[in-house]
Amino acid sequence: MTAKILVVDDEPPIVEVVSYNLKRNHYQVLVAYDGERALELARQERPDLIILDLMLPKLDGLEVCRALRREWDVPIIMLTARDAEVDRVVGLELGADDYVLKPFSVRELMARVRNVLRRTAGPPAEEAAETLQRGPLLVDAAGREAFLEAQPLDLSALEFDLLHVLAQGAGRVFSREQLLDAVWGYDYYGDLRVVDAAVKRLRAKLRQVDPALEIIATMRGVGYKLVLD
Repeated sequence: MTAKILVVDDEPPIVEVVSYNLKRNHYQVLVAYDGERALELARQERPDLIILDLMLPKLDGLEVCRALRREWDVPIIMLTARDAEVDRVVGLELGADDYVLKPFSVRELMARVRNVLRRTAGPPAEEAAETLQRGPLLVDAAGREAFLEAQPLDLSALEFDLLHVLAQGAGRVFSREQLLDAVWGYDYYGDLRVVDAAVKRLRAKLRQVDPALEIIATMRGVGYKLVLD
């Protein structure tokens, strides 16, 4: 089934280049030039992925991301200016899956698109039968579901894959680079804060079930590990 991708940017040349290359890669493309239209199209069409510029008229990209995250976990790749560091961090904390800096390489963007869609498609068949029990945490790879103290966790595809990797190596310390490669699926050439932001969101969802239970430990200067047995 062809993936449907919504491209949101107020610069027609960027929309044209991105749309052209997505269509060349056999994706279905929708376009919007402002935040209000982006929300309208996203709600009507339920795209598989959104490529979202942060600087938009009518409603900025952060507000679009915030609104969408209240409704469902559609994957989002942000397009940001190089000097918009604060916006990038906020966008990641709101739940964006990844970001690409402007001016960007089309090849890099297409690689990010493929990897995000691969992640949302689920694990390969040989991994799908795996069920991991780590103390009160259960991770079901086949059903793409996770439970803490028998309560279901409402995780995005990215958050589920991050938890799955940590559960597979429970007790092992993963560097940010290792998590980036295992979860995001590309060699590191970006900002390690995508990992930190995803861990922060995952911890928040785990604490909704049990505020006193600290499952993911930070190893200062190294990375993260799952501390359940």
